[in-house]
Parts: sequence; C-alpha cells; structure tokens
Amino acid sequence: MKEYRSRMHLYGRIFTILGIFVMFSVPILIWIITGVAPNANQLVVGVVALSVIYLPGGIIEVLTYGPILGTSGTYLAFITGNLINLKIPCVMNARELVGTEINTEENEIVSTLAVAFSSITTVLVMTLGIALLIPLRPILNSPVLAPAFNWVVSALFGALGYKYFKHHLKLVIAPLVFVIALSIISPSFVYGNIVIVILLSAIVTILVTRVLWKKQLI
Repeated sequence: MKEYRSRMHLYGRIFTILGIFVMFSVPILIWIITGVAPNANQLVVGVVALSVIYLPGGIIEVLTYGPILGTSGTYLAFITGNLINLKIPCVMNARELVGTEINTEENEIVSTLAVAFSSITTVLVMTLGIALLIPLRPILNSPVLAPAFNWVVSALFGALGYKYFKHHLKLVIAPLVFVIALSIISPSFVYGNIVIVILLSAIVTILVTRVLWKKQLI
C-alpha cells in the first residue's frame, strides 16, 4: 500500500502540473495570437482577491475530502473538478453500496473507480448536450419549461444535501439555523461569499458536533 501511494503521488503531481499547464496555455495562446496582453496591475489585484476568497476553501476541501477519496481519487477528483456536486456524492454512494471503510485498500479502489466513471459520464453527457443543443433549442426555450430551469440548481443541491442530512439529523439543525439567520441578516453577503459561508457553516457544525459528542447525545 505504501508503494502504491508513493506511485500515485508521483503520477498525481505530474498530471496536476500538466493540468495547470493546459489551463494556463489557453489564455497565453490568446495573448500570443491576438497580441492583447492583460493589465499587470489588474491581474495582480484579481489574483489576490480571488486567492483570499477561494484558497482557504480549496485547502479545506483537500483536508476534508482527501481521506474520503483516497490518494489516487483525490488527485483525479481535483484535476477533473466538480467535487461537491458530483465526485463526493458518487464516492459516498459507492462506499455505502459496497460497505468500505475510510483509509483501507478497498476504499481506495472503490473511490478511484467512482471518481473515474463519474468523470467519464460527465464528459459523455456534456458532449451529448453540446451535440443536441441546437436541435433541442426550441424545446429548451419554451415558456412552459422556463420556470423549471430557475429551480434546477436548488433541486439539485436539495437532493444532494438530503442524502447526508437523513443520516445525521441532529447535526443538521445548527448549521441550517446559522445559514438561515445569516441569509436573513445579510443576504448580499451570503450570495456573494458562498465559499466563506460554507467554511463558517463547517466550523459551526464541528463545534456543535463536539459539544453533542461530549454530552453523549450522538
């Protein structure tokens, strides 16, 4: 297992660097071809501002999801992205189906397969969606379906959240009340700082869980 993880770390770092190279190659090529360079001052300000918002959340995601995903699954999930919406639910569902435990060889295999197949499925669905976008445009633009599209994201997150809530109802109350109260007090802050709200909710959940555990209520 130690040798396997060492190899996965090596391959993961290589493909992470390649992924970063591919992401940066697009704007660099546009810069070279068009000759339009970004404003240096605005670029630095933008990078710093986004780093302050998203870097803490990114670090917390690695620490939080790493044990669940395993070594190879972590690299694969973070390279392909869409963890909260897709990768983590797929891995959790796969673990429940086969009954594996975190930090075991079985969980490593199951989580890697779940992440890999969810990534392949995403690519296939997106490819199919792009191919059918023009033929289905009259249907998608129908006034009858328009109200439904406004609730797609809410329905998606509600379904994903229920999967976790139903097994830990006592732990849901505190963060739910916190987010509702914060949304009433400052809706603009919640809307514009989702990552920070998630971080604060996680801290509230951890603190309340610790209190409940000490009192032997969970």
